[in-house]
Amino acid sequence: MRSTRRLRPTEVVETLDRSARLELDLRLEAAAISEMAENIKDDTGFVIPTISWDHVAQNVLTTSWVEGIPIREHDALDAAGVDRKALASKLLQSFLKHAIRDGFFHADMHPGNLFADPRTGDVIAVDFGIMGRINRRERRFLADILYGFITRNYRLVAERHFDIGYVPKDQSVDDFALAIRSIGEPLHGRTAADISMAKVLGQLFAITDLFSMQTRPELVLLQKSMVLVEGVARALDPDLDIWTVAEPVVGDWLRKEAGPLGRLQDLKDHFDTIAEAAGRLPVIAAQAELALADYHAGKMTPRRDGLMRWALLGLIGVTGLTMAVVLWRLLTGAL
Repeated sequence: MRSTRRLRPTEVVETLDRSARLELDLRLEAAAISEMAENIKDDTGFVIPTISWDHVAQNVLTTSWVEGIPIREHDALDAAGVDRKALASKLLQSFLKHAIRDGFFHADMHPGNLFADPRTGDVIAVDFGIMGRINRRERRFLADILYGFITRNYRLVAERHFDIGYVPKDQSVDDFALAIRSIGEPLHGRTAADISMAKVLGQLFAITDLFSMQTRPELVLLQKSMVLVEGVARALDPDLDIWTVAEPVVGDWLRKEAGPLGRLQDLKDHFDTIAEAAGRLPVIAAQAELALADYHAGKMTPRRDGLMRWALLGLIGVTGLTMAVVLWRLLTGAL
């Protein structure tokens, strides 16, 4: 069925299967802890254990001892004087930082893997066997989607779905923006307890069938993790205003992306793409020359050989000119 193909169940299962297989090698889990430790070294409010590399093997993982109160034991948190509202905010904001800023996040943040430090009120996370990773393009997409709902900019939400290729170009941006508005507008004027990020994602997914949008396997772990994190945060603070807590993280990152540093990163990404394409040109030319030589030896007349050579040179010239125009536009746009 078309609707079943749209959900891409095979790719989704393959994504989850690969994640489970990686979870079985504890050396990779140790590496994940190490990478996250580098990412959050300047952060506050979120703590993870350190690795004892001399005692790590495929089936052995040794970390520093962490001591805290299970985050699901609300009575114990209250007895220890832990501010549950602040803890919920730290949990949600930390997750968004990891996903949007770093593109590398804990993808199994259920209550059994989370603790609270009674001395500092920080979140302590364990069990890094399942990790999620999204690239810069997908991070920008996620940030724009969240920010679009926060600011009621439904056109932005719709355009980003088209820009990244999640919705086919033959669909209407205006109609899709209208559908997004049908999700976002009912949120406003509601109490914080009635506004669910997970519900928004669920409704957004439900309407995508009308616009031939396919499931994105690379975002499956992210969507699952957002639902988990919101559920834990809501349990800690039933009145948590998800959007108010998310705005500083999402807004700050987007402002940096729109600033000079973000433009430079965009320029670098395009430079890398152009350099990669330019690096392939000599190989393409050499392969074409060999193909022409083989063909000429067997069939081609001198006149047709000359035409083919000119066609090859023309193709290389057009490719080079195209890259030069793209580079010029990027440079002038960045100034």
